[in-house]
Amino acid sequence: MFLRFVFPPPPSLLVTAMSVVSFASMANAGLSELRGKHMEYSKFWEVKSGRKYKVDSRTGMVVCYTPAFLAGVASFALFPDESFRFLLLTSALSIHFFKRIFEVLFVHKYSGGMALDAAIVISLSYFISTATMIYAQHLSRDFPEPLMDLKYPGIALFLVGILGNLYHHCQLSKLRSKGEREYKIPKGGLFNLVVCPHYLFEILGFIGFSFISQTVYAFSLATGTALYLMGRSYSTRRWYVSKFENFPNNVKALIPYIL
Repeated sequence: MFLRFVFPPPPSLLVTAMSVVSFASMANAGLSELRGKHMEYSKFWEVKSGRKYKVDSRTGMVVCYTPAFLAGVASFALFPDESFRFLLLTSALSIHFFKRIFEVLFVHKYSGGMALDAAIVISLSYFISTATMIYAQHLSRDFPEPLMDLKYPGIALFLVGILGNLYHHCQLSKLRSKGEREYKIPKGGLFNLVVCPHYLFEILGFIGFSFISQTVYAFSLATGTALYLMGRSYSTRRWYVSKFENFPNNVKALIPYIL
């Protein structure tokens, strides 16, 4: 049944291995978040920060996103005669990481630092996953199209995801006036219902990638990413509850009224 929705797996040991590794590593990272072992950025930088090399958050996040953005842009030159689906995927990936860099430079307001090793790990993860998704799509060029074409629903999901994510990042940015560094309880948009609506929309964006691509690797990465962000959002809610006595009990972690 699943093969109705995806291209046949390409004859590549690398892509097959990366499908397993990407899912397993992201799922494990989500489980680590639930257990209290956090990736040290944003509000979780404080955890054991004294023993880490530190960069300021803005620099660290630019380091995280730039290699993946360059991989997306480079794909247009490296694979010039590909299908329309390939063009849609590489365009979506490039737009996604360009938006992230734009937000780091002009939208987000940072108050802390970032562990250098965390920045390197995240950067490598984004770069390798982006390059592998592009390469898997390239290897699928001569395969018959899946029985069910999901690329147009994928475009819609990607656009909803990226715009919803941007909107809620802007809402977060409005919480602090210039020079303020303390955290506040987010409000506005879906923040009235969940702590991490920006993660919810990011998951929708990754599902959009998988629908546009329709490769096993893209679905594996989207599932792993969703599991990681679920764990991260749960930990974020737990952090807010510990910091703010008046945090509303009805605000969930990720999915309104459910989770």
